[in-house]
Amino acid sequence: MEMLFRPFKIKELNLSNRIVMPPLASFLIEADGSMTDKTVEHYKRRAQSGASMVIVEACAVSADGIVSHHQARIDEDRYTEGLSKIARTIRAEGAIPAVQLHHAGRQTSIKVIGVKPKAPSPLPCPTIKGEVEPMSVDQIQEMVWKFVEASRRAKEAGFELIEVHGAHGYLVNQFLSPFSNIREDEYGGSVENRTRFAKEIVEGIRGLLGPDYPISFKISAEEFVPNGLTTKESIEILKILVGAGVDVVQVSAGNDATPEWICQPMFMKAACLSPYAKQIKEALNIPVMTVGRINDPILADRILVEGCADLVCIGRGLIADPEFVIKAREGRFDEIRRCIACNTCMQSIFKKGKVECLVNPTVGREKEMGIIPATQRRRIMVVGAGPGGLNFSWVAAKRGHEVHLFEKENHVGGQLRVGAVTSFKRELLNLINFQYSQARKNGVVFHMGTLVDVALVKEFGPDVVVLATGSKPILPDIPGVDLPHVFTPSQALNGITQLGQRVVVIGGGPTGCEVALHLAEGGSEVFIVELQEKLGQGLESSTKKILLNVLGERGVKVFLGSRVLSIAKDRVRLEEKGGTQKEILVDAVVIAIGSKADDTLYTELRAMNYPVFKVGDCLEARNAKEAILESALLARSI
Repeated sequence: MEMLFRPFKIKELNLSNRIVMPPLASFLIEADGSMTDKTVEHYKRRAQSGASMVIVEACAVSADGIVSHHQARIDEDRYTEGLSKIARTIRAEGAIPAVQLHHAGRQTSIKVIGVKPKAPSPLPCPTIKGEVEPMSVDQIQEMVWKFVEASRRAKEAGFELIEVHGAHGYLVNQFLSPFSNIREDEYGGSVENRTRFAKEIVEGIRGLLGPDYPISFKISAEEFVPNGLTTKESIEILKILVGAGVDVVQVSAGNDATPEWICQPMFMKAACLSPYAKQIKEALNIPVMTVGRINDPILADRILVEGCADLVCIGRGLIADPEFVIKAREGRFDEIRRCIACNTCMQSIFKKGKVECLVNPTVGREKEMGIIPATQRRRIMVVGAGPGGLNFSWVAAKRGHEVHLFEKENHVGGQLRVGAVTSFKRELLNLINFQYSQARKNGVVFHMGTLVDVALVKEFGPDVVVLATGSKPILPDIPGVDLPHVFTPSQALNGITQLGQRVVVIGGGPTGCEVALHLAEGGSEVFIVELQEKLGQGLESSTKKILLNVLGERGVKVFLGSRVLSIAKDRVRLEEKGGTQKEILVDAVVIAIGSKADDTLYTELRAMNYPVFKVGDCLEARNAKEAILESALLARSI
């Protein structure tokens, strides 16, 4: 590590290293915007990571600027006490407490705030839609004052740096960008005019808090939309803001129309925003922070060495592993539980209203999911070394149990290892490697290449049996489904068999789409037949957007609202939407319509009165997130 652990200064603020946790929504907040014990514990764990600074998630400066009732708020003095508790907790753990000031602008809805969202112009949010209220000059000035008042509260609460959220399609960004600002007064038109609102906010904060208080500004250097911000124009904007009092800039990207650039899924290159940060660093004379898909300490160090930035922001990486920085400093790279960019964190926020993590089930449950030594040591037999079985094994072993893990294959990982074959999901191997490393470290005994049956269980004589035997593919009742050129997704991905030039994939869910892309990348002409009217249902939205775009670029042909009638030696007959029948010449067919639990052994063992538990797909065919959460809870309960 040449630069990652060197100290750094922002004005008189002394940072112990170059790693910063950027603002990342947790929504572990009360419905009125106040902090909870879960919020405090969440930030305590992130501050314990060893990061030099932790920037608390976006705090709304106005009641009409929230994106959710569970967003943190800083628009009234009554929020100062809760924020102060967070700031003290972060400081007590050795990190610098900072906070981000935010207003959603048009990127909220009347359902959330009760009134029309405010915006610079009468242009609705491209994704939320709905009418907006263009702001008058008086309203703009009032909003400037609200940002300034929020900064006062932030300083009183004990935060040592304030960041103004000027990115991601929110209000300040809406003024900066011609994509969202078509005003014709002094707040629209030229770069100088579009920057005026942000400039007045920064000047107001600087005037109130004095010359020495550090101010950061977060910007979307590139918006990736027609008429959106580019790095060149962002540099012009930042030069104005530096003159107004900005001390450091966090370089991000994207807006409400391009969310995949805000929270980049695994299809996107690691550190994909660093080149834009480097351009800005070369143009400005202030420190620059880079963010975006940085989940590896060696990569983070290289970013600094190559002069792309002065500080590296790691957000999802510290959600996945709150000991990331400590492990990196000590060279324990194989013990880092790396973010795999699955965007479960974002999907859970939108669906459940709070952050969750696929690889780290303790997020938001830090207190109740501590690992406590077992009161009675037990001999536990775990069957299946997929993500559920591995995760259970290392946690149970860490608690002091004698854990033996049996796997019929000669490798660990289960379906995750198969999925990691594809070019765009190879980071799944990071999760497998972490779990395997933890299992070995905590003394799990592996029995590889061993098929478990009732006789073996009897012979082994465990106190407890945990089945993580996974699932088996569902095969439809279609004539020809048993022909030798019909394969399951696992068979299609294992590389043992070449499927040929023309392949039909039956099923357009997440697995079907991923198999189709993998085959298309390998040079096959691929056809997806999906019974539903939409492709990729169940995928996280940004992942889905990119995956479907890439499928189109690769020439994958899709038949929606269609069903396969029969499979023959060299063709598939299907019925399209509307009843038209069609034949496709094929070399192979892949069935990807889902899976069902493989729990045969469970039924047999229960009949013998064994204490036996099921986790993961063996319980119900779903995804790795549920398998890891269930196994983590079970391992803590035995």
